[in-house]
Amino acid sequence: MARLKPSIYYYDICRKNIRKYRIEKNLTQQQLADLCELSMHFISEIESTVKNKTFSIETVGRIADVLQIPIDKLFKEK
Repeated sequence: MARLKPSIYYYDICRKNIRKYRIEKNLTQQQLADLCELSMHFISEIESTVKNKTFSIETVGRIADVLQIPIDKLFKEK
């Protein structure tokens, strides 16, 4: 049986990809937040590798839509 990875592992992949694709689209955290109808503080916490903020699949979907990428790209490791 495969050993399960800690839940923070999946959040870390997603948070790194959110930051990567946001930067590729030349968006600031504030611009992404505005387009997603979220606060800039929340986007900042999502992208932070220190705070380990959790977030919902709805939030991930909203971010993927704004970044115009398939949601699964946010869960792929490099």
